[in-house]
Amino acid sequence: MSTQDQYGTRRSHPRIPRPRTLRLVATAGAIALTFSSGLATPLNPAPQRAEAAGGKKVLTVAVAQSVDSLSPFLAVRLVSTSILRLTYEYLTDYDPGDAHPVPGLATKWAPSADKLTWTYTIRSDAKWSDGQKVTAQDAAWTFNKMMTDQAAATANGSFVGNFRKVTAPSPTKLVVELKKPQATMTALDVPIVPEHVWKNVSDLSKFNNDKTFPIVGDGPFVLTDYKADSYVRLKANKGFWRGAPKFDELVFKYYKDQDAAVAALRKGEVSFVAGQPALTPAQAASLKGQKDIKVNDAPGRRFYALATNPGARAKNGKRFGDGDPSLLDQRVRNALFMAVDRRTIIDKVFQGHAVEGQGYIPPRFSTYFWKPSASRTLSYDPTKAGRLLDQAGYRKNADGKRVGEDGKPLDYRVLCHATDPNDKAVGQYLKEWWAKLGIGMSLDCLDNVTDPWLAGKYDLAFDGWSVNPDPDFVLSIHTCAALPATPKDTGQTDNFICDKTYDELYARQLAEYDSAKRAGIVQQMESRLYDLGYMNVMAYPNAVEAYRTDQIKSIETMPRAAGNIYGQDGYWSWWSAVPAGSGSSSGGSSTGVVVGIAAGVVVLAGAVFLFARRRGATADDRE
Repeated sequence: MSTQDQYGTRRSHPRIPRPRTLRLVATAGAIALTFSSGLATPLNPAPQRAEAAGGKKVLTVAVAQSVDSLSPFLAVRLVSTSILRLTYEYLTDYDPGDAHPVPGLATKWAPSADKLTWTYTIRSDAKWSDGQKVTAQDAAWTFNKMMTDQAAATANGSFVGNFRKVTAPSPTKLVVELKKPQATMTALDVPIVPEHVWKNVSDLSKFNNDKTFPIVGDGPFVLTDYKADSYVRLKANKGFWRGAPKFDELVFKYYKDQDAAVAALRKGEVSFVAGQPALTPAQAASLKGQKDIKVNDAPGRRFYALATNPGARAKNGKRFGDGDPSLLDQRVRNALFMAVDRRTIIDKVFQGHAVEGQGYIPPRFSTYFWKPSASRTLSYDPTKAGRLLDQAGYRKNADGKRVGEDGKPLDYRVLCHATDPNDKAVGQYLKEWWAKLGIGMSLDCLDNVTDPWLAGKYDLAFDGWSVNPDPDFVLSIHTCAALPATPKDTGQTDNFICDKTYDELYARQLAEYDSAKRAGIVQQMESRLYDLGYMNVMAYPNAVEAYRTDQIKSIETMPRAAGNIYGQDGYWSWWSAVPAGSGSSSGGSSTGVVVGIAAGVVVLAGAVFLFARRRGATADDRE
């Protein structure tokens, strides 16, 4: 899921129920995928070559997250945006090798000398799945709808917040006029929809695109069926401009019990499993060395964090929720940082399948990665943490409890995703570490963390996002512009952060075209977040996933060298997958990328959050 869509000026809109992309990353809703060679049942086990009735080649993916919406204007969960990424093209894609922009719906693009006008050439060989041609007018309509309809801006409105005007002078020419320069114009992760279908929708806030099938799209797959909390089915788009997938169908099947998903992989009932959101060390170890199973353990694009509620508030200045007021004090937030032993989390919880957390953006994205100097690092130091709490006026009483001047003890509620084993394991460590400081803690593990999160009814929460090659989205969710307009509205804020200095830096990076200068500004933003103590990034989890080699002959990772399969910045993995038994492991493609994933079915049964951007997404969360 792309992670750069909600930035800039958000419009006020009714609080549309939308699951948080809280975990576009390791924590925000985790997602497990499993590919199988068909819809297997106890009476009809999945054939070893992933062939369904009629000889169709089917990939089945097990997921640990339910779809929030199939509308590209509303969907924010990683599983949803991942499916929509297969259904609708973007203007540009990310190269699976090094993530530089490559042609998508647009074959080329260029800015004016003043960087205020961008012209895109729309390909002439793309068609909607109903046979109509894709034109620049479809893109213009999509962007204009997002600019004028509050509901249409729900998921990706940040991309168009700086747009002044969008026109389509011809079927192959799209012109975007900006209010000021915008550095993300080659990373607009917005699904382009067919105007002739969507212009008939009267209320986008209530339309989830899940009643009439097949859904008209122009991506590598066509969405053919969906049942809430059960499955989404897609088939290969034989007319896809980049080349048709080699699998005929793709199935994403939900497993609430991830051990059951791993067992299904062993039995050949699924072809691929990614875990929750990654396989646990025990699950990965149990699969290593198994016949016809390959475990992929690669650096991830997610961060796993503990987010602080700094006081939920809306743009109109009204506060809401019930976050503990002690967390408004930076000294308290920093003390909590220093009461978390991140090294123990890496060694004991992730058992080495993660990198110790530091800055906001994972080290996989070296251009933007930042870490504090040794003198500024808020490392594990319970003694210093205790002194900070003393300075903030929270001293231990006779019972060893930290209390404020009003006599109220520090006792925090931590939101936890019930389906994420990492949350529960880390939560137990937090309870132990904070107890030594005299701080109480309760772990609120819920299947649905969305409601209390949006209502600001929490103190801290396990958080995480999948980061895109361009980090704008995950940066935007901490701006004042991302706050909800009123307490009744829904904003794109992650955890209600609103800091003037951070906002000024955000505006500067968005307008900076020099990549080195922009990276420097982004690192200043990460430094600001770190110092304020709002986001304690504890780990950068690896992407630990597994698949059956007797069902999948080859599949593209991103990046190609030591990359992940699930939750990519694009459709490369599923589009490129080659069924076992095929004559070749690659097919022709205009970008030189392996061609061939088949359409699919996504079976989901449950509600969990994932994260990553977004585009995830995306991460995530969205990715």
